[in-house]
Amino acid sequence: MKPPVAVIDTNVVVAGPITAIAGSPTARILDGMRRGAFPFLLSDQLLAEYREVLLRAKIRKLHGLGAPDPKDNHLWSLLHSQPASVLVTGDRARAQNPPPKSAVVQPREFAGLLQK
Repeated sequence: MKPPVAVIDTNVVVAGPITAIAGSPTARILDGMRRGAFPFLLSDQLLAEYREVLLRAKIRKLHGLGAPDPKDNHLWSLLHSQPASVLVTGDRARAQNPPPKSAVVQPREFAGLLQK
């Protein structure tokens, strides 16, 4: 059965990255939104609400999304766009403090993989 067009409430969007259970309903819905697996409706007002709530300090501590240095967000976003990808960097701050579920390797380690 094809799912109906949905309006996803902010509490579902917030709960998705917070849950430790990848197969939880909220995580599955958020993953489905990201993949375009079902039709959903958005408005400027709803997107603004998602953003406002996700950026609250208390919520940010729970979901851990975003880079320690906001200037690095483009790297982490790109990394998360492709499953099983890794960031190759010599920047120790990035390597020692990546966002959750981020794979980071040193150039020497990655170069060793190329020789195999």
